[in-house]
Amino acid sequence: MTAPNAQTTTPASTSQGSHHWVLTLELPGRAAMTQNGTYTPPPGTTRYDAYLVLRQHVLADHPEMSRANTMFFALEPNRL
Repeated sequence: MTAPNAQTTTPASTSQGSHHWVLTLELPGRAAMTQNGTYTPPPGTTRYDAYLVLRQHVLADHPEMSRANTMFFALEPNRL
């Protein structure tokens, strides 16, 4: 699967992914973090597939959270 496109600024909507995601991870009593971005899943991707890709994307930058619990995950179409 392709890697998600995490955005740190507000670019034109054409450069954003088709979905917006939010993921919160927690190591109870030690640390918590929330990340978000946009992502365009390949055709046929399930919500679970997207969750695994996005969690791996976050963990690539924060390997110390590899044993963290998922406290929140949202994946919604990126449109109003």
